Amino acid sequence: MPSGEPLLAMSRPRRIAHLDMDAYFASVELLRYPELKGQPVVIGGRRRTTATDTQGFQRLRSYAGRGVVTTATYEARAFGVRSGMGLMKAAALAPDAILLPGDYETYSRVSRTFKSAVAELAPCIEDRGIDEIFVDLTEVPGETRDLAQRLKEAVRQSTGLSCSIGVTPNKLLSKLASELQKPDGLTILGLEDIPTRIWPLPCAAINGIGPKATARLAGFQIHTIGELAKADPDFLIETFGQNYGAWLHEAAHGRDARPLAVSREPKSISRETTFERDLHPRQDREELTRILLDLCERLAQDLTRKGYLARSVGIKLRFDNFSTITRDHALQVPVADPASLRDAARDSLKRVPLDRKLRLLGIRAGSLVKEVDYRLLHAVPGRLAEPSLFPALEP
Repeated sequence: MPSGEPLLAMSRPRRIAHLDMDAYFASVELLRYPELKGQPVVIGGRRRTTATDTQGFQRLRSYAGRGVVTTATYEARAFGVRSGMGLMKAAALAPDAILLPGDYETYSRVSRTFKSAVAELAPCIEDRGIDEIFVDLTEVPGETRDLAQRLKEAVRQSTGLSCSIGVTPNKLLSKLASELQKPDGLTILGLEDIPTRIWPLPCAAINGIGPKATARLAGFQIHTIGELAKADPDFLIETFGQNYGAWLHEAAHGRDARPLAVSREPKSISRETTFERDLHPRQDREELTRILLDLCERLAQDLTRKGYLARSVGIKLRFDNFSTITRDHALQVPVADPASLRDAARDSLKRVPLDRKLRLLGIRAGSLVKEVDYRLLHAVPGRLAEPSLFPALEP
């Protein structure tokens, strides 16, 4: 046993659960529109067009623009619609699918609700995003299947939604297991189940093996996790480098000693949007200004809700030739209000040659500090960093 390993691990094996909400955004929308249950529904885009059916819903076939699919119901996925796919391509696959715009404030609120419900049963949680968490059940009394069922019921009772859970000895295997019986699934695996349940899966099923690595592995006739497990570790290291090659070998054998990051603090929070059409910095100045103000409002809400201040503000621009640049502006006083975020973003924009059309605009709050800690440290009464601290910008 490695040095420093707690003796408890010898007598009480780890029980790590990965809880993944089923088609999360779409499922939240179905709570709002129960009449759409059982139908192909796609979430994406920023606004509706005027073309709707007799029920008042937009059909995917009427969409025109460059938006992407955020998520889709399983009925839409049956047509080949996937997250990240362009909405125009999705329309070709499922023209009769219902298209709904995203409501991210509601998704965030429901996310906080289900996580709070889980924390009442098992407080050791690693937050992995708006729709998934890791839960350490090792020290929670009870039989594994019963505990997992209680977690599922807590989610359902608090939100009306279903989730899929995988429980294994580590995070890597649990994330794999949670995908095996979606939707509303529960999979419990031990290390002895790896040859039969994990090795037949494609290499890309492992979180961390992306498209490029998958393609390189396929070039060596390594398609499944089992084939990856049989590969010579020295070959993997020689081909993929010391760290990644060694990790591939360990991952294929289901080895993962990572603890839960239960107190992980975000390094930054960002908001960005891809435009329906390319916008010119001069000719579309008013629309770009409106979009920037909206992003600043949303980012300020995120910061306030999470209790952070930003010590730097950055902008992200993607031009019509797909080139992307970022610029950051450091602040003397951390901020969280929309006006200060806006002014800092505009200071960053002054350092960018705005001579091409834009397809994406983003704003990022970085070098975050907890507002309560900053107030205590500096004993600053009232609101911090009022907009007047920044010089007015010429129109």
